[in-house]
Amino acid sequence: MNSIAIITARGGSKRIPRKNIKDFCGKPIIAYSIEAALKSELFDEVMVSTDDEEIAEISKKYGAKVPFMRSKENSNDFATTEDVLIEVLEKYKKRGKSFTYVCCIYPTAPFVTPQKLIAAKELLFNSPSADSIMPVTTFSFPPQRGLIIKNNSLTYMYPENATKRSQDLEQIYHDCGQFYYCKTSSLLKYHDVIGINTLPLIVPESEVQDIDNVSDWNIAEMKFNLAHNSKNGKFT
Repeated sequence: MNSIAIITARGGSKRIPRKNIKDFCGKPIIAYSIEAALKSELFDEVMVSTDDEEIAEISKKYGAKVPFMRSKENSNDFATTEDVLIEVLEKYKKRGKSFTYVCCIYPTAPFVTPQKLIAAKELLFNSPSADSIMPVTTFSFPPQRGLIIKNNSLTYMYPENATKRSQDLEQIYHDCGQFYYCKTSSLLKYHDVIGINTLPLIVPESEVQDIDNVSDWNIAEMKFNLAHNSKNGKFT
């Protein structure tokens, strides 16, 4: 069954200029997403959706295809990931290509590995009722015991959990922000990479870092270097 990896790399990053092609531990950060997709050998097509010529050239250098540029309407701050994916699928359809599965990979996801993509594929392929797979990780601190500020004073957001032990609270997960693997039919039906039934791929917290600002970037590089410099430092 045909699968496509779509790496979404808009050129207009504001908080970290040129974020998608900024050097991350020795190479443009988008290269990690491209290389993971190619090395997984899962996809009939590994492409980058971008509105930026420099991103396109760097992407092609690392082996991705850029058969067309992203439209202006899907290159602004309000375009959703789903808008971009559906645009790509529609353009391929006009070229006579369709795909049963689509994997959306973010361009600033250096912790994505071929192994994670393969695990997600196997989970989705072996779960007929599932619409998609989302990599998730646990919160390092229980959100149920979070604090808010009221009248300049700290107070528990959920006072009923103030005296509960952490181990007695239900485990809560959050999106890793790395990739989504979904059925194309579900994406087109619900206009959402989540669909109705999304299964989790649980990832260690050490292999997850949201990168929204320079501080996040520095932490991500530290985590990445620590893993690769350790004796058994291989992401799974």
